[in-house]
Amino acid sequence: MNTAATTAPILIEKEQIPSLIFPKEPIERSKDQLSILRKKLRDSMVLGNIHHQKIKIVFQDSEGLKEVRTTIWAADERFIVLKKGVSIPVDRVVELTL
Repeated sequence: MNTAATTAPILIEKEQIPSLIFPKEPIERSKDQLSILRKKLRDSMVLGNIHHQKIKIVFQDSEGLKEVRTTIWAADERFIVLKKGVSIPVDRVVELTL
């Protein structure tokens, strides 16, 4: 088990994300977990675009778990896009909380 997954994430501002380093390898998850994540991403985009609701995104960069609370403007198979073109690789997302 990855020890980073058992520690609390560090809360950061979305403006810090471009300076982070994201490993290429994805976080391990089952097909069911990936399906749930994709559904949450779609729901998060709707909430962000229509209601401007902030979402808690927990993700893992090269140093460990990070958390950001922000609006998701777009998402595809590879990236979550936030304001000002800031992006997070979907493969590195641990949790989305609506």
